[in-house]
Amino acid sequence: MRKLCLIAAAFAAALMSQTAFAATTTTTFGVSATVAATCVINSASALAFGTVGALAANVDQTSTIDVKCTNTTPFNIGLGAGTATGATVTTRKMTGAGASPATLSFSLYSDTGRTTNWGNTVATDTVASTGTGSSQTFTVYGRIPVQTAPKPDTYSDTITVTVTY
Repeated sequence: MRKLCLIAAAFAAALMSQTAFAATTTTTFGVSATVAATCVINSASALAFGTVGALAANVDQTSTIDVKCTNTTPFNIGLGAGTATGATVTTRKMTGAGASPATLSFSLYSDTGRTTNWGNTVATDTVASTGTGSSQTFTVYGRIPVQTAPKPDTYSDTITVTVTY
């Protein structure tokens, strides 16, 4: 029995000596990130007026622009004049596809009453907002006003959307 006690004591001493030599040390490290003010245009849907006739009444349609900006980032959305010769942000023009193409005037607005022109000069005729960190949708209100209808053709234009932040 004495031999058994000596073996148990030796084993316990061996365990304690290993534990006595075990040690730990710690340190820390910093973690950082910088969130930059950023905006992206997720989408801009087509503004399709469909088939029109004599243009004796206004033709109204809408499209949308989806923008995502970092939280609290102020931004402005501007719409260019388009690509037609002589177009301005107040009198935009679609150009016909045929030979000797004619133009068809249209306007873009930022309000449902179609009274506030949507242009591309920040703080003058753009749409201002503040980012939420989530996608935000803005409606473009388009109008082909009463006018002498040009010759039958397929008319189109391309509008550039610019987000300034």
